Amino acid sequence: MTISPEQTAWFAETFSTLADNVELALLGKRHVIELVLATAVSGGHVLLEDYPGTGKTALARTIAQTIHGTSSRIQFTPDLLPGDVTGISVYDQKRGDFEFHAGPVFTNVLLADEINRASPKTQSALLEVMEEGNVTVDGVTRPVGAPFLVMATQNPIEQSGVYRLPEAQLDRFMIRTSIGYPDDASTVRIIQGITTPRGPVPPVIEAPMLVTMGEIARTVFINPLLVDYLVRIVNATRAATEVRLGVSVRGAMALSKLVATWAAAHGRGFVVPDDIRDLVEPAFAHRLVLEPEAEFDGVTASAVLAQILLDVPVPAENGVEVR
Repeated sequence: MTISPEQTAWFAETFSTLADNVELALLGKRHVIELVLATAVSGGHVLLEDYPGTGKTALARTIAQTIHGTSSRIQFTPDLLPGDVTGISVYDQKRGDFEFHAGPVFTNVLLADEINRASPKTQSALLEVMEEGNVTVDGVTRPVGAPFLVMATQNPIEQSGVYRLPEAQLDRFMIRTSIGYPDDASTVRIIQGITTPRGPVPPVIEAPMLVTMGEIARTVFINPLLVDYLVRIVNATRAATEVRLGVSVRGAMALSKLVATWAAAHGRGFVVPDDIRDLVEPAFAHRLVLEPEAEFDGVTASAVLAQILLDVPVPAENGVEVR
């Protein structure tokens, strides 16, 4: 079943309202907000690589408030244990049985702050829940609920006492992006607003509605020519001489979900080539592992992807490829 014009109009209006609401707390960052919301609707997770004080916590909290959901924050540190994330079973002497105490992962929006400061063992506690939405403790599997969005952060310049995220973990993030500093006008508005009491933003929708939006987005039409275009881009990342590890099948599936949501969010029931081209960098850059020689020469994943987009022909509506 293909998305109807009525559903497309409702989706675009609702998505715009969500973005407007989040922007009340994060001024001047519309594009980043839309990227994160599209990822949430698509059932993915976000890696925010940014400097301290740019509003990462505010973004996670505001998204949770906007969908009338719950949020929690974990400050990842070297002494953090997997049980501190997922929860633990505690023995109840009165009952003579173990009782499960849920960890902070049981929420709608989880902010994993400075995720690369925890040990690989603790980081791996998120692998199952990010992929399947479940947590297994003592042989018992428990769903964390839906929607479920992990927003993990890491500081791009501070490398002391951190553990690099393994490729298996990076591959579970649908996008990597950054908020960045606000422009001058937004900074002035932020400074002027600190004297004004500001409570939580009002909810726009109920949390289950975000799941419904995701189901609607999956009915957006993707032309087979565009699917082939996406696959050729993926194959090009694997064949590039500067790349040691290209984009996985999981990455290709993530981009296909994201572009469908992006099209619906912009009032279209079909995907166009620019949807793919606009989202390739945030969806693929963190998945590429470059050759050491290329990194030494200053080559970046973003530069590799930009060249691939120039080299891979873009399919036109009539089936004729254009460059």
